Amino acid sequence: MTTLLQRDIQTWRDIGGLHTAEEIAHQPAIWRALAGILRMEQATLAAFLGDALSNPQQRVILTGAGSSAYVGEIVVDTLNAAWPAQIRAIATTTLLTHHELYLEADAPTLLVSFARSGDSPESLAAVELLRQVVPGARFLNITCNADGKLARQGANDANTYNLLMPEGSCDRGFAMTSSFSSMLLAALSVLGKDTDLSRLDTLAQLGEHALHDWSAPVADLGSTPVRRVVYLGSGPLEALAKEAALKILELTGGRVMAMANTPLGFRHGPKSAVTTESLVILLRSSKPLARQYEDDLLKELQRDSVAQTCLTVGIGGDLSADAPAWPDAWLAPLWLLMAQQYALHQSALLQLRPDNPFAGGIVNRVVQGVTIYGHDQF
Repeated sequence: MTTLLQRDIQTWRDIGGLHTAEEIAHQPAIWRALAGILRMEQATLAAFLGDALSNPQQRVILTGAGSSAYVGEIVVDTLNAAWPAQIRAIATTTLLTHHELYLEADAPTLLVSFARSGDSPESLAAVELLRQVVPGARFLNITCNADGKLARQGANDANTYNLLMPEGSCDRGFAMTSSFSSMLLAALSVLGKDTDLSRLDTLAQLGEHALHDWSAPVADLGSTPVRRVVYLGSGPLEALAKEAALKILELTGGRVMAMANTPLGFRHGPKSAVTTESLVILLRSSKPLARQYEDDLLKELQRDSVAQTCLTVGIGGDLSADAPAWPDAWLAPLWLLMAQQYALHQSALLQLRPDNPFAGGIVNRVVQGVTIYGHDQF
């Protein structure tokens, strides 16, 4: 009998979690397919970007909402450190309410939109906002849906480049999984200075090993009830911690509360949230200096003996991989495999339907109910 993340396929189908389980498990294949797409489009992408990233006056805004915003947050500092251009991560949900803090009409601007469906009202409104406020703005849409409004409205625009993620990346399940990791790796590959796409193939191989080696211990961890989950990460992994925490909130329908912080910041008040029904997961950095601080906090948590469980994931962690010493942003998709699986198993434990934990429609796969107001009305 074929098993998938420690359950047989029919069981996942019966409990309403097959789409999410498949979409977590097929990510290494998606990453390999992404490498193929980027190899084919490398020249046209380079021509579209030109020397923009080498221009200190160029503004690059990485944007999206929810998980898509966290894609930008994970990659932004790595990209900003590599180029003279001014690269910032600003969520569409912030850009629409306070655009005057971030946009200048005479500044050359590239808006990089991350979008699974490309139909979220904020994503579409952010593009329209820049068209109105920043004449000559250019747009790079990194999206998983060729039929989404974002991709369709930019299809014949010389100032827009639609970079479509591989088939299968537009998750059918409620939670973003393969869409998230593919867009993250696309951003690093396209906007980073390292153009060696073999890194994606290496990461795919590491992901396959991680899925094989971690599936049993993560399923076992996910079979224990918890009331709170804390994810901690340094540098780019702080944003990964936010995404991991969001996966718990989404897939458990908010029944398991989750929070994210940095190991150093956690002592400054948030540590008070830890109880005997809490799981603390530390996402370990590839940077030795950061790991020293992480180790100190881990020892402190172990001395406190308050948390139900403390687990480390990443370089030298309880769940680790024989990964190269790459920047944390590049390794983030690997560590996320653990967090996605754990959220899935917690959802099943609570007898929810992971592919749609919100059957009543309180929260939707594509955000609904958003009214867009004109920026010039107030």
